[in-house]
Amino acid sequence: MQYELRIWEERVREERMIIRTMTIDDYDQVWHLWSEIKGFGIRTLDDSREGVEKFLKRNPSTSVVAEEDGMVIGAILCGHDGRRGCMYHVCVAEKYRKHGIGHQMALAAMEALKAEGINKVSLIAFKSNTIGNKFWRKVGWTFREDLNYYDFTLNEENITRFIE
Repeated sequence: MQYELRIWEERVREERMIIRTMTIDDYDQVWHLWSEIKGFGIRTLDDSREGVEKFLKRNPSTSVVAEEDGMVIGAILCGHDGRRGCMYHVCVAEKYRKHGIGHQMALAAMEALKAEGINKVSLIAFKSNTIGNKFWRKVGWTFREDLNYYDFTLNEENITRFIE
C-alpha cells in the first residue's frame, strides 16, 4: 500500500509540475531556492537581480524552471555564446529530488539550445558536489579528464558566498 501511495503521489506531482522558460519574474523564488541548497555558491553581482536579468536578456529562451502549484522547485540558468552552451546553477529543491525533474529540466534547456543552433553544452560541478556529479554521469554527460579549467576575476566585488 505504501509503495502504491508513493507511485500515486509521484504521478500527481508530475501532473502538477511544469517546466517552462525562466523569466526575471521568477527571480525571487529562484534566489530563495539557491539560498536553501547547502554548498551552493551565490555571487554578489552575477546572481543579483540585475545580473540575472542581464543574463536572461542575452539568453531569453534557454534558462528553465520547474514549477509546481506556482512554486519554483527547480531551476537552470543556461546560455550560449553562439558556439557552445553552458548550464549554471542547476538545482532542484531537496524534497523534489529523485523524481527526474533535474533531468527533464536539462533536456528542456538542451532542446532550447538546439533550436538556436548550438551543438554542444558544458557545465561546471564542484568536486565536492557528489550528488550533482553522480547525477550528470548517470544521465550521460562525459566527465572530462583531458583539460584544465581556469578563470580570472575581472571584478573583485563579485564575491561568491557559499550556503552552509
